[in-house]
Amino acid sequence: MTTTTNPSSIPTEWTRDLSTRAERYAAGKALRSKAPRSSHAEWAPDPQRPDPISMLEESNKTRLQHLVPIRFGRMSLSAFAFYRGTADIMAADLAKTPVSGIQAQLCGDAHLSNFGVFASPERRQVFDVNDFDETLAGPWEWDVKRLAASVVIAGRQNGYTAQESRQAVLRCVQSYRENMQRFALMNHLDVWYYHIEVEAILAMARGMAGAKRVQKRMEQASAKASKRTRIETFPKLAEAVNGQYHIKDEPPLIFHYDPLDTSKNNLDTGEWRAMVRGFLDSLPEERRIIAMRYRGVDLAQKVVGVGSVGTRCAIMLCLGGAEGDDPLIMQLKEASASVLEPYVGASPYQNHGERVVVGQHMMQAASDIFLSWSTFNGIDYYARQLRDMKFSAEVETMVPVGFTLYVELCATTLARAHARTSDPAQISGYLGSKDTFDQAIADFSEAYADQAERDHAALLAAIKEGRVQAQTGV
Repeated sequence: MTTTTNPSSIPTEWTRDLSTRAERYAAGKALRSKAPRSSHAEWAPDPQRPDPISMLEESNKTRLQHLVPIRFGRMSLSAFAFYRGTADIMAADLAKTPVSGIQAQLCGDAHLSNFGVFASPERRQVFDVNDFDETLAGPWEWDVKRLAASVVIAGRQNGYTAQESRQAVLRCVQSYRENMQRFALMNHLDVWYYHIEVEAILAMARGMAGAKRVQKRMEQASAKASKRTRIETFPKLAEAVNGQYHIKDEPPLIFHYDPLDTSKNNLDTGEWRAMVRGFLDSLPEERRIIAMRYRGVDLAQKVVGVGSVGTRCAIMLCLGGAEGDDPLIMQLKEASASVLEPYVGASPYQNHGERVVVGQHMMQAASDIFLSWSTFNGIDYYARQLRDMKFSAEVETMVPVGFTLYVELCATTLARAHARTSDPAQISGYLGSKDTFDQAIADFSEAYADQAERDHAALLAAIKEGRVQAQTGV
């Protein structure tokens, strides 16, 4: 039987007029008249800029209050740690900076520690962006500035000279620009399939002069990450009591919920199994089949990260059989409105867990097969496997040569992520082949690093004055 497709039913995206790569490049170049590349160097705090401590206190209102001191304690450790926890403050600042008008799906919090290694569904170690709590469509420049400023802040913390830090941030932005040019010349599907495997990174390090120490550390990190599987993690997080497996309590970072707490903060009411049903329903059917072979047997709160401390985050222990030799450990994490939302508009998704999952699939070359979303007691969540060959670099301990290689990898990855959801030819046309944009972002990053250090000092003063409470050492 032959069927005829009604042309009017075909999405306009599939029937739109096609422009040449050169035309799209020219369109991007023309946007320089609206926002000159040199204008991105600008940073000065708005006279009406809110007190950063007040903004942090406002964001704490929806968090678990007994964990807020841990959040402040972790943020107090350094300007870089503070920066990691203040995506909301920088989003407000970035909203007042120049933009070209080109949109992309944003990470929303693209600092150096939100990139890392994890396992692809094919069980290969890949390097990619790994945090999407704030993902939303917006100006691509915001992610670049968030990344670049973190390079300067981390470089200063590591004791690099001003010249070493500037060189690192210039290499970072240059890598973004040159790789965007490369992606602009590639076919759309080739960009979509592009990914960075750890083996390729190791091969690159082996060919670098004076990088033997870097190579050795990378090989050690890769080997360590490859062992961080569900089988290896299981005995560390769980134990059998009277024949029943439970998650071990390690307060204040891992603990079971209070059975007397009937508030929406409590996931341990027995009703969390309904939330699990939601996670399963959000999975593609072929993945739901394997997920349904596991049974959730225990749930506990787990404190994670810096900026996420105080949000509702749990780990769920699942077993594929009574023997206990087929564990699956899932991380369930609260998803609230993106910090970008006040400045770019509301998410098109009613469930913020779905927003995170869809944004992650858009930007990542490979994602967890159990990445899913659900709702419980009016709070949105997303789920993924815990520690599936995951590894994040300790940027605070890197030597300059390794640091520079790392920031270039992050920038390449970010360019690829943006190229998947935007027009790389248009962005490349705006950026051009000269280092005008690179120098401007380096200037911005140094100025914003100064701002972050002032804001960090304000937090230390607030702790000293007793305005906020901080718990360190955890």
